[in-house]
Parts: sequence; C-alpha cells; structure tokens
Amino acid sequence: MQTPDRDRRIIGFFAWLAATGITAALGSIANMRSREAYAQLTQPEWAPPGEVFGPVWTLLYLLMAIAAWLVWRIGGFAHARTALTLFLVQLVFNGLWSWLFFAWQMGAVAFVDILVMWVLVAATIVAFWRHSRLAAALLLPYLAWISFAAALNWKVWQLNPAILG
Repeated sequence: MQTPDRDRRIIGFFAWLAATGITAALGSIANMRSREAYAQLTQPEWAPPGEVFGPVWTLLYLLMAIAAWLVWRIGGFAHARTALTLFLVQLVFNGLWSWLFFAWQMGAVAFVDILVMWVLVAATIVAFWRHSRLAAALLLPYLAWISFAAALNWKVWQLNPAILG
C-alpha cells in the first residue's frame, strides 16, 4: 500500500508532465503544417532537417517536467512559488512561439518571444538551483536548444522577410 505522500508525489509528477504536455500539444497544433512550411523557407546551411525537432522537443519537455517536479516535490508550490511560477510563465512563451512563427508567420515577434523565453528559462534555472541543483541542470539542455533556436529564428526570418514579415 502506498503512502499518501508517495501518492501525492506520483500525482504531482503526472501533473507537471501534463503541464508540459499541454504546452507541447498546443504548439504542435500550430506546427501541423510546419514541416511543409519549414521546407519551403530559405534556410541557413547549418539548419537541422525538420525531422530533428520532434525528438529533441520530446526529450526537452520530459526533462522540463522532471525538473519542475523535482522542485515541486520538496515542499509543493508554496515552497517554490517564484521558481515554479517562472517555469509556468516560460511554458506560455514556449507554446506561443510555434503560433507566432509557423501559424501566424510573424518572424520578428517570434524572435522577441524566444528572447523573452530565454531570459525566463535562465531565471528559472537560477530559481531552481536554490531548490534542486539537479532540477536546474536538467533545464540546461533546454536553454542550449532555445539559444540555438533563437539564432535559427533570427536567420530564417532574415532570409525570408516576405514570408515571415
């Protein structure tokens, strides 16, 4: 028989997984035709093929959910309100980026969004560090990826001003 604390931790894990999963799902709705759109855009030579993004984001979302759960399980939301609020806010900017870039073809606004997301993720890492160094470390690949994604966003926007105005 499981203890109430263990049950709570398990439910909490699935709740953080759901939060990141909802973000991923909402972003993927905007990305439904992104492979076609991405293939039609002029790309820099260092751009990865479109099929790389799905597996990378799947892994990143899983790491993000685990990181948030590690911070949350220490003392709940009340214990780490700032850190977990930063995490949730960056999720909003994360989900919004796909809509801005792919669905609405707003390259400049998407670039601003990803810069704000970068700052929020960096702040989340600092806030998570105060609660769990492992949780903070789990967000480092995410920060690295959105750093790369920001550079790619910038370059693709610059190469496609008529499409991504």
